[in-house]
Amino acid sequence: MKRFSFHVEWLRLGAAVAFAGIILPAWSATPDVIARGGYLTRITGCVGCHTPRTRDGDVVEARLMSGGDHPIAGNLGRVFPPNVTPDKATGLGTWAVTDIAKAITTGRTPDGRILSTAMPWRTQFSNLTESDALAIALYLKSLPAIRNTVPSPIASSKR
Repeated sequence: MKRFSFHVEWLRLGAAVAFAGIILPAWSATPDVIARGGYLTRITGCVGCHTPRTRDGDVVEARLMSGGDHPIAGNLGRVFPPNVTPDKATGLGTWAVTDIAKAITTGRTPDGRILSTAMPWRTQFSNLTESDALAIALYLKSLPAIRNTVPSPIASSKR
């Protein structure tokens, strides 16, 4: 009887480990993954759009990814790139990592809204691998939360 219960416990443990491997994500916020996400935000242009600039055009590193102060043309007119720091009131603080990765690659927010065409999700970010999109999302979640509301879009005069 004792021998049987020993095997049953090992079976239960093995099943729990196998099940956990199925439901746990294959990614995590390791320093290497976060560094890769930071690298990707710089080479893909995220930092250039989503960060305020000095009068000389340099990125304001202290306000990294807190929202652009320069409008960019898109389907809604000219839009100001939003705050993508983890601030809960003005940024992505209430979004899950997977929500951010999905928005980056599909152009769809968790509430179903479609992102402006100023964000090159159709032409550029839809081609990211899942691991690169998740690395960017994990990097964004690792940033300091900065409260910053960007201005509303400037409607196009062509309507």
